[in-house]
Amino acid sequence: MDSLRTTLTGGTACDVCGRLPHPRRLRLTLAKLVAVAPVELALHAVVLAAHPPYLISVAVLASVTTALVIWVVEPSTMRLLRSWLHAPTVRPRQGVGTLWRIRVTLDDRAGSLEGVTRRLAVLEANILGLHVHPIGDGVRDELVVSAPDGVAAADLEAAVGAGGGREVHVWPTTALALVDGQTKALSLSARVVVDPAELPHAVAELLGAQLVTDRAALAGQLPGDVLKVPSPWTGLFVFSRPGEPFTPAESARAHRLAELAEAAQTISR
Repeated sequence: MDSLRTTLTGGTACDVCGRLPHPRRLRLTLAKLVAVAPVELALHAVVLAAHPPYLISVAVLASVTTALVIWVVEPSTMRLLRSWLHAPTVRPRQGVGTLWRIRVTLDDRAGSLEGVTRRLAVLEANILGLHVHPIGDGVRDELVVSAPDGVAAADLEAAVGAGGGREVHVWPTTALALVDGQTKALSLSARVVVDPAELPHAVAELLGAQLVTDRAALAGQLPGDVLKVPSPWTGLFVFSRPGEPFTPAESARAHRLAELAEAAQTISR
């Protein structure tokens, strides 16, 4: 399913909610001009060459142009220019390094993070953000680090593992990951209050998880990698994060968002 979505969207869709970035206004305007201008010019040329009566000319131009543009030309152009039209994936600027998100399980004791920090320092990787989630067998740390352009995900994973980390996962990220958790949660809560239907997308964004629409996709996943959140409309929303068990704190946040969506929906009635 992920590979199909990547193919259909040109790889620009959000990994969490599957939505395409909103196109920039200038690009959207240029795309519409590309779609409309050739059709308008061609039809005007044909009508002027045929010299039909004035009313017929107006009727043909208005009806045929509208039908072609709305139903054929514009949708085809939007699909053709999809990868250019929608904002490209944000990439770090050259010279400031690459940003990475790291999740790692550590022992809940003093100095456990120090070993990881020392190993990352050897790679000249700098920790820019840190969130700690208590779990049953230690703590689950989420780090945002900046590393030189030549450092790969495998290098970071090996360094964190050598520093005493377990269940290490590394992904490229953007500066948006540096927004602190409280600010992010408040922003998503405001979004849910305005539109309760945004609940599943808000939870997915908050937890870095995927909304599951096909329950068959859950086959083989560990129970901790799946989170079920009550829905005011469908009974349950199911979220998946393979290889990254949800922490009790994350589960609590998701359920509070669901309660907020239900309250907002009740008030709006």
